[in-house]
This record gives sequence, C-alpha cells and structure tokens, in this order.
Amino acid sequence: MTKPADSLKDFPEPADLQGHGPARVIALCNQKGGVGKTTTSINLGAALAEYGRKVLIVDFDPQGAASVALGVAAREDQPTVYDALMSQAVAVGDIITPSAVPELDVAPANIDLSAAEVQLVGEVARETALARMLRPVLDTYDVVLIDCQPSLGLLTVNALTASHGVIIPLETEYFALRGVALLVETIAKVADRLNPRLKIDGILATMVDLRTLHSREVLARVHEAFGSQVFDTVISRTVKFPDSSVAAEPILTFAPDHPGALSYRRLARELIARGDAA
Repeated sequence: MTKPADSLKDFPEPADLQGHGPARVIALCNQKGGVGKTTTSINLGAALAEYGRKVLIVDFDPQGAASVALGVAAREDQPTVYDALMSQAVAVGDIITPSAVPELDVAPANIDLSAAEVQLVGEVARETALARMLRPVLDTYDVVLIDCQPSLGLLTVNALTASHGVIIPLETEYFALRGVALLVETIAKVADRLNPRLKIDGILATMVDLRTLHSREVLARVHEAFGSQVFDTVISRTVKFPDSSVAAEPILTFAPDHPGALSYRRLARELIARGDAA
C-alpha cells in the first residue's frame, strides 16, 4: 500500500527551464463535489510555480472557489471566464489576473459561468469553446490547470476537450470510489470522439487518513483497480487546507513547512518526473 508522502526524496529536483511554453493543459475533474479539486488546483499550481514553472489556473466552476482561494475573486465590473468564453470582444488575456504567488496567474470565474452551459448548447463546435479561448495564451505558460465543476456536463466536456491530461482527485471514501468508473468512461468517450490526445495523468488520493481502516481499504482498492495510474503521492486530511483557503492563499505560503505543503510539492515533482508537466 502507498505510504503517506512525508518526504521529497523519492522524486528529483526539477531542472530549470530555459523558456516558457507551450503549455500542457491539465483538467482536474471529478463529478463528485468535495473531493479536493480546488485545493489541488491551487496548491499544485503554487508548487509548480515554486519550481519555476509559469502556471495559469482556469477557474471553470461557477462557484469561483479557486478565484476566492487565491485572493482574486472577480468583481462585478471585471470580465471573467464567462465573458472570454462567450464574447469575441473579450480575450482571455483581458481576464487573466496575477495571484500573490509569483509565476501563478488566474482566469477567474463567478456565478455568471453557470449560464454558459445553457448558452453553449446552441453554439457551433460547442465542445471546443474553451480550447479556442485558451489558444492565444498557451505559448505563455508551462502548465494550465483547469479547475472543473462537480459535474459531467458541457463545461466539463469543454475542459476535457481542451486538455492534454486529467488528474482525478479521489477522496478515500467508498462512495467516491464508485463514481470514478463513470468519469473514466466519460474521459474515454471524449478521447475517442473529440480529443484523441487526452489521457489520464493520474488518480490522486485525497483526504487520506491512514489511521482508519476504511481509508486504508479504499486506498488499496484504488491501487488494485487503477495500478500505475495512481499517484504515489497522497494528500492527507488536515484542517490547514480550509484555513489557508480562508486566508486566500495556498498552503505552500500559508504554512510552507506543513506536511500538506510538502505533499503538494512532492506531487509537483512526481508530475514532472512522470513527464506530465514541463
């Protein structure tokens, strides 16, 4: 069974980059809510930025949690992902906002994005709207992380169509595990019909508590079912994650020496070592 991530020695220090781009686009996706998608988006993004990668987080959830957690919540008069997605008059560069973390930018979202799902239904090539929106900035970044909403609707299909890979955050809880099969099936359909380059970069066990038998059993079943697709790094349950969100910063700057911060640095190193990030 995979042990908790308590050191960084297993994966090498990433080499410095000589330049930026083109970006690898990664969707963080799970139709179940509360499994750590946003937490992983902002903290993996911050960890990759620490290692010299230029990172864009696309908040693609109408709740706008990633934007709020990075202190860049969209104002009423500020254009958001919704505007760049639906209006030719707003470019993605117009909405991108720097976060307090160097090399980490955010394309913010708010509740307006919920209208896009309905409006896109009547659009030509509706599944590729996000890919078209992102195209102008892909050469600027090394990694683009798309924080998806907890749904398998049209917005999520857009995210999968725009991406090279998918990270599936998975709470180590039985009912969370049951839903993964449907998500994997959706990813396979998108890869077959819309985006042949799409692959699963990995399944990330989150909210792990190895003191409980249930958590250990679910983690073992995840490894049995998905094998090498499961990240070696696991993310343990801790109150520091919601605390850092309230403070509107990643755990890597809120509590840089906390085991949760070390785990996300380890995940960034693992992702780079696997070749799924620059």
